[in-house]
Amino acid sequence: MNPVLLMFIGLAILAFGFLVYSKYLAKRVYRLNDSFKTPAHELRDGVDYVPTNKFILWGHHFTSVAGAAPIVGPAVAMIWGWLPAFLWVTIGTIFFAGMHDFGALWASARNKGQSIAGLSARYIGKRGANLFLVVIFILGFMVIAAFAVVITNLLVSQPSAVIPAWGAIGVALLVGVAIYRLRWPLIPVTIVGVAALYGLILLGDAYPVVLPESFLGMAPATVWIVVLLVYGGIASILPVWVLLQPRDYINGVQLFIALILLYGALLLGTIFTDGEHGIVAPAINTALPEGTPSIVPLLFVTIACGAISGFHGVVSSGTTSKQLDKETDARFVGYFGAVGEGLLALGTILAISAGYRTVAEWDEIYSSFGDAGVQSFVEGGGMLMEAGLGLPASLSATVLATMAVLFAATTLDTVVRLMRFIVQEIGDNMKIRITKVPATLIVLVLGGGLTFSQGLGGEGGLRIWPLFGTTNQLLASLTLMIIAVMLIRKRRNPWPAFVPLGIVFVMSFWAAIEQLVSLADPGNPDWLLFAIDVIIIVSSIFVAVEGIRAMARAAAEPPEPEDADEKLESVREEV
Repeated sequence: MNPVLLMFIGLAILAFGFLVYSKYLAKRVYRLNDSFKTPAHELRDGVDYVPTNKFILWGHHFTSVAGAAPIVGPAVAMIWGWLPAFLWVTIGTIFFAGMHDFGALWASARNKGQSIAGLSARYIGKRGANLFLVVIFILGFMVIAAFAVVITNLLVSQPSAVIPAWGAIGVALLVGVAIYRLRWPLIPVTIVGVAALYGLILLGDAYPVVLPESFLGMAPATVWIVVLLVYGGIASILPVWVLLQPRDYINGVQLFIALILLYGALLLGTIFTDGEHGIVAPAINTALPEGTPSIVPLLFVTIACGAISGFHGVVSSGTTSKQLDKETDARFVGYFGAVGEGLLALGTILAISAGYRTVAEWDEIYSSFGDAGVQSFVEGGGMLMEAGLGLPASLSATVLATMAVLFAATTLDTVVRLMRFIVQEIGDNMKIRITKVPATLIVLVLGGGLTFSQGLGGEGGLRIWPLFGTTNQLLASLTLMIIAVMLIRKRRNPWPAFVPLGIVFVMSFWAAIEQLVSLADPGNPDWLLFAIDVIIIVSSIFVAVEGIRAMARAAAEPPEPEDADEKLESVREEV
């Protein structure tokens, strides 16, 4: 298979999703209307509720949801061959992820910026909401622990990424001041900010930062994890316009440019070599290493982010909905944010399938299940950029490593903020008022405890990773359930939510059961993960039952009254 042809097929599918299917969702299913007053205006407080330019908000949303997972998931899943991964990423993005992310943003904006847990209380019931909160709570700490370790491993293995990764914070602070305080035009600020980031990449490539083997009595990995958690805590309590928005926006633009460089390198490299370097990975791998699990259902939970991810619904309803300026911006921010992540996952598939030059090199990476990851993407993509763009191998690796670090770091600071909201929400349910600083400290202590639970190198963060995909997909199906209930109550077409809901719930629940059996293996049991898996499965069953009852009630009850603006829009459509 020619990699350029595969690239264009993938891009065409993703373009169809945004240009055609998302427009159908916006007009016929969600019925977006600019006359609707969004929570950012209605509840504006200058800290969390801030009306935001849709391009800046897209940058925040895109980089917050992307993280390292759309790199790690496809990289691991390619052990079954590039074709299954390619199909799930492209089809999953346009019909599953786009609908889910867009829908969660719309649902939250229509309910004063409530989180998914809050929405579940209204549309499913309080009992279901409490169990829903359990799943979100577990997933949030999985993200904090796992992403802190992923970022740390990249900073240690690729020290040239240290300066651009941390220098991006200074650039973001200046961008925030320029846009929100000095009121400078967005385009020149963007150009200068991106140029500064790429200048930092050149600087980092020239001056890699390697921590000493012992710093303040801690190993380098421990130091980076502590620094990342402290940074996440500080970022989570600052007003969103100070750091979160500008950092995510400027990173989003820079990261999109990096994706363009990666795709361009593939195109130019193939042209200049007359197609000499094609895809070395098998379309369907029939020589799987011993111990590789079955492709069904594991493919659908191994690739979560990049196809559909429950965490995206948490972000959409947790921070993004509180910054939505106009309701019609939800299509660009929510759906195109999912497409951006699909582009990253597709880029990962292309980099690993076509970046390595021989089948032997590829086989070495996939000698056992789970060995491939971010480093495989950096190596394969670096080879593509070296061949196609003529960039030195070290600089190519620095560009991609920085991209991966910035994706993961923006997700980390967003999830700490989201978990702070959830801790405060739990406090409210218990009639205990928890302000943002104590709530943030609780999040950092619990997240750090999980990360260091198996050693000071962060082994605990990686230990819990096997359950991340399953939990993430179960949460996605539960979010789709809330969207479906809302659509039924409004008497709108629920099938765009029903189809992905059914497929994702069946696959993720199936995977959770398989993992439960393997975790209880008498030869090598893991009782901590077994207990967590049991909690997730039981909670998901109860929420699903409550959700089915809620759908039945919604279908039997009179239609939910439409707002005046919705009625007006319906009349216009009929005319």
